[in-house]
Amino acid sequence: MTQHTMPSSETRSADAMLRARARLVVPGGMWGHLNAARLPDGYPQFFASAEGCRVRDVDGREYIDFMCSWGPILLGHRHPEVQAAADAQAAKGDCLNGPGEVMVDLAEELVAMLPHADWAMFQKNGGDATTSCVTIARAGTGRRKVLVARGSYHGALPWCSPSVAGVTAEDRAHLLHFEYNDVQSLQAAVEEAGGDLAAILVTAFRHDMGRDLEVPTRPFAEAARAACDANDAALIIDEVRAGLRLDIRGSWEVLGVRPDLCAWSKAIANGYALAAITGNDRFREAAARIFVTGSFWCGTVAMAAAQATLRIARETDVTSHVRAMGERLRDGLAVLANQHGIAVRQSGPPQMPLMLFESDTEVRKGRAFCSAALRHGAFFHPQHNMFLSAAHRPADIDEALQAASHGFKAVLELDP
Repeated sequence: MTQHTMPSSETRSADAMLRARARLVVPGGMWGHLNAARLPDGYPQFFASAEGCRVRDVDGREYIDFMCSWGPILLGHRHPEVQAAADAQAAKGDCLNGPGEVMVDLAEELVAMLPHADWAMFQKNGGDATTSCVTIARAGTGRRKVLVARGSYHGALPWCSPSVAGVTAEDRAHLLHFEYNDVQSLQAAVEEAGGDLAAILVTAFRHDMGRDLEVPTRPFAEAARAACDANDAALIIDEVRAGLRLDIRGSWEVLGVRPDLCAWSKAIANGYALAAITGNDRFREAAARIFVTGSFWCGTVAMAAAQATLRIARETDVTSHVRAMGERLRDGLAVLANQHGIAVRQSGPPQMPLMLFESDTEVRKGRAFCSAALRHGAFFHPQHNMFLSAAHRPADIDEALQAASHGFKAVLELDP
């Protein structure tokens, strides 16, 4: 196992020096989820390199990565085939006066791969995609109300940001809320929207930070589809976080429920910045009519990377491998928790696992576990769902479980 000696108190680490420099020129030293993620003490902020399922920080420490860059890394960091495709396209040009042929190729591949899709459009970030889906739904229906699950994350724009700083009530005036997996709550929100219902927007599964994850039940998914059909509204599935890890055809395909519109990002280009909307013919005209754009939305390099990523995902059955590795991790953590007499709850799909400690409202146990595991080479998160990639192999999981055993010992050593 790689040694992970932490800098002594007398030595100022490269990470600490970068943090100090950043505080002078970046508001708060960092922004967004990297500032609000509440990582335990000892976690690095700055990284130097990555390969496969391992990342290295600026102080040279290496970790088995269970965050996968917060989701984008599906095949492993710097996957050689994805890199080759991106490099070949970069040699021709990336940001041009318009898209390259690769845009049409990629759209054709998405339409062929996704049963619900008749067309595709491209953006850069998940928030671009979810916002565009909402805009298309409103344009296509001529209505305003959008239903979202209470606590669900759909991006960091004013209409959906988890923060209220700088957000006005008007930004969210036409959002109505329901409880995920609660059919009665969903139906009540539909009734409240009345004749002004434009869309129901729902994540592929419930992945709110700091609470048990929930996969959608079939009755809930079917109720969402039925409500949209009955009210001539759009069913939008937010696949930004889960897309390609659960089912490359779409996360709700196994439930027999297909969306009208779907938002994608993160894993579709294995770390290259890309997002996409896919939709059915019902909303084709509305998608053509709205005005959404970005200077970098037609970048060819990320699209070439996405082509390679989708091909590899199809040919190698990535979802099955990632699920198997997630199950190996989950089973191993359960055994270790039992051996140490520590009560934990594991939830969500194995490909995107979460482990929470019982009686840990202040996350003291979770932080102690993660800090100790980090010192022994495993990069876990105490509250956010984690991610497995195709680069994780049984030996990597077993090594990470050795690190986790130190985490459970640290929990036992906490003051009561």
